[in-house]
Amino acid sequence: MRSLGLSPTIQELTSYLKGKNGKMAFSDFLDVMHQHVNVENLPAEVINAFKAADPKNTGSVPARQLRNLLQNWGEGLSVREVDSIFREANVNNNGTVRYADFVKIACAPVPDYY
Repeated sequence: MRSLGLSPTIQELTSYLKGKNGKMAFSDFLDVMHQHVNVENLPAEVINAFKAADPKNTGSVPARQLRNLLQNWGEGLSVREVDSIFREANVNNNGTVRYADFVKIACAPVPDYY
């Protein structure tokens, strides 16, 4: 599911497997994917998190603050990983980042050829 761009929790995966008695045929997997796609909207969740930290409602965040968040919160990305994301998203370290645009790029599925 993750390779297809979804982010199910362990509890959700356990629930899906329990619903299928611990075994899942491909057709069952397709049903589960359909259910989960209707529940999850990761880009909207991330944008809402940015909005919650944007009291002036500017729609942007300083690039240095974004770098700090990406490197030090949650699983924490390496400097190299953040540099790669910034390069892909055309982010200048000294500028500001429109977070809606950044989320579109960051949440896009990774192509198979990488």
